[in-house]
This record gives sequence, structure tokens and C-alpha cells, in this order.
Amino acid sequence: MGRRRKAREFCLQILFQLEFCADSPSKVLEEFWSEKRVLPETKEYTEWLVKGIIDQKEVIDDLIQSVSQNWELERMSLVDRNILRLAVFELLEEAHLQPAIIINEAIEIAKKYSTEKASIFVNGLLDAVRRKLDLEKMEAQPKSKQEK
Repeated sequence: MGRRRKAREFCLQILFQLEFCADSPSKVLEEFWSEKRVLPETKEYTEWLVKGIIDQKEVIDDLIQSVSQNWELERMSLVDRNILRLAVFELLEEAHLQPAIIINEAIEIAKKYSTEKASIFVNGLLDAVRRKLDLEKMEAQPKSKQEK
């Protein structure tokens, strides 16, 4: 398993834990790492994901909700909701990865930690988020670039 996949899985575990405890994210991270031996790059990417998702949670949740036609965010399973948050954060902030890679990673994680149907659900929502972000980027470009 790649370092980034491992970081994403750690991030999912940490986000899940944060759903149930009142401890600060930094305390949860500290306790989480005390039980793990990981490469510095994996730890760094995990922490970047967790902190970024926490910092942008409202924006991320609003984006997910805007493309979710029949599901309220609160009704989604905790695992699926946090997989979506993770992938949406990467779609927003990870400039070095193609959206298809980010979405595929989320699907694989959903298959491992949730259900087969969850992977279909995650795929559909993330594809809708990707399309919405692409449209927003296109609309933000000057008109002369859009015509080319």
C-alpha cells in the first residue's frame, strides 16, 4: 500500500474518532501517533489532511450537500461522510493529483471500510463535486480563455 493511501486511511480513522470525542484535534493526533510507527511523509500528509478538513469543514460540507440530491449530510454514515470530506478536501487543495485519482482512492477506501454500495454512492457524489468545481473554474476564467 502506498504512503498516501495509508495517510488517507489514517485520516479517516482520526476523523471518525473525532466524531465521538471532545478532545482537541491536536490531542487526538498525539494519541493516535503514540500507537503507530509511520514514515514522516505519511504522518505529514495525514496531518495536512486532518487539519485541512477541520479548517474547511463548513465549505467541504456545503459542497457535498450541494450535490447530494436525496441525502442530508447528517443521514450519511459516518464513514461515508468522512471519506467524502477527505476526497473533497483533496479535490479542492491537492493540485498535484488528477481528480480521477482522488476519486478512485476514495472508492477503494469506501470498499475497504464501508460497503460495496457505499463505493457507488461515493463515486457518484464525488463525480458531481468534480463537475461542479470544473464548472466554477471555467466560469471564473476570462471570457477569451473560455473561447479557445
